[in-house]
Amino acid sequence: MFGSLGDALSFAFGMFWEILWALILGFTLSGIVQAVVSKDEMRRLLPDDSPRTLAVATGLGAASSSCSYAAVALARSLFRRGADFTAAMAFQFASTNLVSELGIIMALLLGWQFTLGEFVGGPLMIVLLALAFRLFLTTRLVEEAREQADRGVLGRMEGHAEMDMSVGGDGSWWQRLRTPRGFTAVANYFVMDWAAIWVDIFGGLLIAGALAAWVPDSWWQSLFLEHHPTLAKFWGPVIGPAVAIVSFVCSIGNVPLAAVLWNGGISFGGVLAFIFADLIVLPILDIYRKYYGWKMAAFLLASFYATMVLAGLVTEFISQAVGLVPSARNAKIVEASVQWNYTTFLNIAFLFLAALLLWRYFRRGGGLPMLRMMARPAEHGHAHRG
Repeated sequence: MFGSLGDALSFAFGMFWEILWALILGFTLSGIVQAVVSKDEMRRLLPDDSPRTLAVATGLGAASSSCSYAAVALARSLFRRGADFTAAMAFQFASTNLVSELGIIMALLLGWQFTLGEFVGGPLMIVLLALAFRLFLTTRLVEEAREQADRGVLGRMEGHAEMDMSVGGDGSWWQRLRTPRGFTAVANYFVMDWAAIWVDIFGGLLIAGALAAWVPDSWWQSLFLEHHPTLAKFWGPVIGPAVAIVSFVCSIGNVPLAAVLWNGGISFGGVLAFIFADLIVLPILDIYRKYYGWKMAAFLLASFYATMVLAGLVTEFISQAVGLVPSARNAKIVEASVQWNYTTFLNIAFLFLAALLLWRYFRRGGGLPMLRMMARPAEHGHAHRG
């Protein structure tokens, strides 16, 4: 038993060491963007569900935090302040599935083909979602959801959604970032994004390590119908989101699980649909119920699931047509091993960057009280500015 536990922990640490520098880089880039784009600007830019607005919502989301809970809370906040519901949902999806850190981690663990597939399938899913909303979402259901949202029932990461530490003023975004306030804003977002998502990252690594060590390949191959190649292409995008829903892991934390599933035999489109499904895991479905009511929660589950399946399936066939589906199943699931290679040097360099941002965060007034505010702030509390 203890040997098996050791194997699981070893796999988990091996994957963590492989992606550590990329996580720090991704969160730094996310902090830089969030430091120059205010939440009020986001709301003003999302007035309707026109193609232009949805494109803006996608871009803003891709430049935002990768924490699923914070994305869901911020989308509710934008909706309450007047943003269009469809645009808010597009922003929410992009902010967890089209962020730079996700793409980097996918490239490291799964391969660049999956990153490309994610950034093709993600916008495709937003288009499909907008079409589904146009066809099936009624004005009455949106108004009922708005009434429920205005009641102010709290979910996770409410404070993270409300805090606005962006740097305004004159000058270009680069000039603003180079100021002391700009440095502080980046440090604040960096630390708080880590605080918001570390549970999902380490939970995902531990679950992935356990599955890699304890579940035989034959079981995965049977579940994913690997011995029926044609049927498996259609089955993968259907079963992928179902596995995600019950895994409880979202955000970047589901990429290590995706690596295990890929090596286990799920289709290329199934991997993408699984990663898309970070916004319909059981805890987030419960937050939808609190935010928007039972009817809208059920509608979001049905519409998200259907569009995830379709986006995964279409991306699978597009990628296959242009020869981008990898033939080998060799996602990086390695046991703990720290060697003097490029990964170790990159980790050391970026750990220095993380230490610098941590120092700035605590040096300029950040601390544990601010981190506690992220999860359970007083409703209608004022946004913190750093």
